[in-house]
Amino acid sequence: MLTLKKELLTRLIGQCQKKFPDEACGILAGRNNIAEEVYPLTNISDNPKLCYAIDSKEQLTIFKQLRNENLEMLAIFHSHIEVEAYPSKRDVELAFYPDSSYIIVSLAGLRPPVARSFRISEGKISEEELLTVE
Repeated sequence: MLTLKKELLTRLIGQCQKKFPDEACGILAGRNNIAEEVYPLTNISDNPKLCYAIDSKEQLTIFKQLRNENLEMLAIFHSHIEVEAYPSKRDVELAFYPDSSYIIVSLAGLRPPVARSFRISEGKISEEELLTVE
């Protein structure tokens, strides 16, 4: 289970909406599976409307910042523009952090955004609770 304040989830979703029609991406950090901060990252994909790619230099900079702030990466997030909030085949192939969650925000259709959290390890997907608190 991953826990975050509603305000933090609102910021995460807002970041995804801001990047629309491209996929957004970033890192959620905190302690003890309780998220404390959203770190938006640049999507450097050649086709950002269909997939995301995180700049490794930018990611390394954030990792150093997290270490200095005594935070850990809890999740990698990204948005889906036209499909549901469920990991694609490419998402599974790029899931290099089995101890982290993967949050996907679907902006598809005219409905409100949907955020779901998953664990992905050795190609296996399992959904986990994304608990929002005041």
